[in-house]
Parts: sequence; C-alpha cells; structure tokens
Amino acid sequence: MNKPRTIPDAETRARSVANWREAIRKIDAVTLALDELIAMVEEHNRHSPLTLYRLAKCKGEAVEQKSQT
Repeated sequence: MNKPRTIPDAETRARSVANWREAIRKIDAVTLALDELIAMVEEHNRHSPLTLYRLAKCKGEAVEQKSQT
C-alpha cells in the first residue's frame, strides 16, 4: 500500500513558501519585461509605413506609392 502522507514540519513549510514566493517574484519580473517588449513592438507597428499603408487601404483612402527608379 501507499505510505500515508505527512504534513512537513514548520521549517520545511517555511522554506517551501519562501521558494514559491521567489519563483513567483521571478515570473512577475519576466511578465513585466514581456509586457514592456509587447508595448514597444506595438508602438513600432503603429508607426510602420507598412501598417500605415494597410490602414489607409482599409479605410479606402487614396494611397500614394513612391515610384522606384
């Protein structure tokens, strides 16, 4: 049969809680960094000539194309 599970002592629980808090803190830091990166990419895309061209085309506005010589 399976060995019955026991509740860890207070010191083990405290270490486990501290480890989980540290892991969560690191995950939060990575999430914040990714949020900042996403914001930078979205800002770049808003000013991208290709995005502006596609938006104008979608709205039915006249789109000027530069002639390539």
